[in-house]
Order: sequence, then structure tokens, then C-alpha cells
Amino acid sequence: MGLEELLALPATVNVVTAGRALGISRDKAYALIRSGTFPVRTLALGGKTRVPTAELWKVLGVDGTGA
Repeated sequence: MGLEELLALPATVNVVTAGRALGISRDKAYALIRSGTFPVRTLALGGKTRVPTAELWKVLGVDGTGA
């Protein structure tokens, strides 16, 4: 996933998108969440797991301004 695509993400993303940004598979992302070792805080919202984009950017070293 490139910088332009990262910066265009909504406020929260699903686990598959977050995993893609981190370079890990869907199965690995869910395994890390289950084990409590996913590198970004996750939110359980209405039976779905979401990842805050700002925190994903922080882990990836992206400042959100494109700079």
C-alpha cells in the first residue's frame, strides 16, 4: 500500500486493510489480534473489529499530512 492510499483511508479501517498496510495477511492479522499482539490498538464496534487509521499511520511512521 502506497503513501497516497494510506492517506486516503477513512478514520477507521477493517482488519484486512490494516493488515495490508502492515504487510501481513488477513489470517496473521486476526491471529495477532486474538493473541493480543497486533501492533495497533483495535476497536470492537458492533461485532466488527476496526483499526484507528491515525494509530496505524503512527506505527507506519506516516504523519498524516503527506510530508
